[in-house]
Amino acid sequence: MEINVLNIKGQETGRKVTLNESIFGIEPNDHVIYLDVKQYMANQRQGTAKAKERSEHKGSTRKLGRQKGGGGARHGDINSPLLRGGGRVFGPKPRDYSFKLNKKVKALARKSALSYKAQENAIIVVEDFSFEAPKTKEFVSLAKNLNVDGKKVLVVLPESNKNVYLSVRNLQKAECIIAANVNTYKVLNADVMVITENSLKAIDGVLG
Repeated sequence: MEINVLNIKGQETGRKVTLNESIFGIEPNDHVIYLDVKQYMANQRQGTAKAKERSEHKGSTRKLGRQKGGGGARHGDINSPLLRGGGRVFGPKPRDYSFKLNKKVKALARKSALSYKAQENAIIVVEDFSFEAPKTKEFVSLAKNLNVDGKKVLVVLPESNKNVYLSVRNLQKAECIIAANVNTYKVLNADVMVITENSLKAIDGVLG
């Protein structure tokens, strides 16, 4: 699949790049996409939720009523889960939600996500660019030139660029990452991907 290379003004440069069929042209596997996104979301969880159980509540341990004959459920002290203000039964405890996925599964998931974007014609390839200073206005102008303003945009750079990153950071619908950190969730969450020429080579190096 060939794509025209644009400059930051949105004009064609006369050059074309060929997307790697083994990355951008495979039959997407929905199940591995599900697993990879599930792992990404699980890794974002703090896992710090905690509720006090019966033994952790502060309160008297005096037995409030007789064991039998009360007409209701039996309960002992004021900390019983049956009473208002008592402990919680099987409440959440701090835990680690992360789980392991094989490298080949994660790689296939990323290839599948990129293939979906290629099928949707949601990939724009631009010349390598940089900003002289961090200015959100410059990136907004770039987005308008590429006709992606108002869409969720994922900008992929070959390496870290502080000025571009800071220019994108304040925008709610835009995100900037380096090619080595491209992941399934961020690819699928974006409406369109803006990839620089050298970023394509870097993605080929990682997934090819």
